[in-house]
Amino acid sequence: MNASAPAAEAASNGTSSRRRRLWLLATVVIAVSVGVAAYWYLHSRWYESTDDAYVGGRIVQITAEIPGTIRTIFPQETDSVVAGQPLVELDPVDARVAFDTAVADLAATVRQVRSEFVQVSRARAQVRAREVELARLKSDLARRTPLAGGGAVSAEEIAHLRESVDGAEAARVAAQEELNVALAHTQGTTVETHPLVERSAMRVRDAALSLKRTTIVAPVTGVVGRKGVQVGQRVAPGAPLMSVVPLEEVWVDANFKEVQLEQMRIGQPVTLRADLYGRSVDYHGRVQGFSPGTGAAFALLPAQNASGNWIKIVQRVPVRVALDAAEVHEHPLRIGLSMRVEVDLHDQSGPVLATPATTVSGTMPSHAERDPEVEATIARIIAENAA
Repeated sequence: MNASAPAAEAASNGTSSRRRRLWLLATVVIAVSVGVAAYWYLHSRWYESTDDAYVGGRIVQITAEIPGTIRTIFPQETDSVVAGQPLVELDPVDARVAFDTAVADLAATVRQVRSEFVQVSRARAQVRAREVELARLKSDLARRTPLAGGGAVSAEEIAHLRESVDGAEAARVAAQEELNVALAHTQGTTVETHPLVERSAMRVRDAALSLKRTTIVAPVTGVVGRKGVQVGQRVAPGAPLMSVVPLEEVWVDANFKEVQLEQMRIGQPVTLRADLYGRSVDYHGRVQGFSPGTGAAFALLPAQNASGNWIKIVQRVPVRVALDAAEVHEHPLRIGLSMRVEVDLHDQSGPVLATPATTVSGTMPSHAERDPEVEATIARIIAENAA
């Protein structure tokens, strides 16, 4: 009996120790479960995040508008340029020859049109002369016809006078038609406003525009990339020369799973981090809009789910996030960089579909339709040749 008592006491102590450990484990499990539930209820359910997000932006393709040979390339790869800064200069010799030819054609056209106005005056004089001749013959016929009965004038002479009157009438009609033709070319216009002169003037403007297009300028401010041309290379219209990327106008395309979009709305605040800067830099933005389709729908080879070999795959929808411009300026991003995105879902008052656009998303400087210098040249040519 004395030997069994310590054994029973040891067994009792072991059981109590196991119970304490089990209670401790249960307490820890319950505490962790409560903590996880509280974290989800108070925080996690109000946020959606993804690391399938990348920086996007405009890649402005620089192309030639006219054919030509590259004479000068100003910027190098990765150089920063401002809008209006020259990028590439084509050899202007061909364009200069075309401009000079158009100027000479305009001068010749003005002289041709001026001769048409002179032709109108000449045709009017011809009509007047034919009318005078017709009036004289009619007068002679009227004086001689009464004398034919007395034998003073022969019937043959009267017949010749009538034929002369008919011929003069036909000549007057022909002269009038020539006047009508001349008027059709000039009526309602002046030398300056004549259609032929206007057409030649437009050719001068077109040639001047082609001459200006030999210098290709940057349409936007940004950084040069993908420069694929060299000096001396012959390029055709539309041939890509280089790209300019405006790095201060970037955004983020975050690809969320379709199950994450239920409470997501336009205008919700977004916190972002770039792998480039890590945790040291946080970006802030807003949900700008949702893609009208999933990535698979816009793929080059969309999945054929109706073929029979179907496996359900959770789709992702691109969500456009607009960034704070000041933060992007302070910490520049590059197109294609990876981002981690977290959307705050607390405010769900925003729309799901974006409102119709009322602003212009992008524009570029262009040449003036009527350059004052070219217009002065046209006016001078017309004045010199129309005098």
